[in-house]
Amino acid sequence: MNSILIDTSFLVALLNSDDHNHARTLAFTNKNDLPMRVPEVALTEVLYLINRAGGVPAKVKALRSILDAGLNRQSLEDVDIRRAAEIITRYPQANFDFVDVCLMALTERLDIRQVATFDRRDFSIFRPAHCDYLELLS
Repeated sequence: MNSILIDTSFLVALLNSDDHNHARTLAFTNKNDLPMRVPEVALTEVLYLINRAGGVPAKVKALRSILDAGLNRQSLEDVDIRRAAEIITRYPQANFDFVDVCLMALTERLDIRQVATFDRRDFSIFRPAHCDYLELLS
């Protein structure tokens, strides 16, 4: 069965009730039947943004919510980091950040074609090796 990879922007909106996309993420997760995977590399970025917006209480609440939500955490492997470097090299003008290229690499290795994100620019530029394009959900 396929799954959906969750990007930082989506997870921040899901965890932060003050985010303008929060209602959209809740509606999406409530109707979604596919397993949702959160790359562990994205968690650092998510918690940084949550902490910046709401401080330590928000960060602790987010950590508990991640555990309670039952989201599958996905680790990086060496092959993903190598592929991330290749993607950065292939698209130097795009100036992709590390988390995004890791997600791109994970979609290829895990044969995932759907990414829940509000970061349309980066994922629209990228042309994956395993399919014609990534379906961007949110």
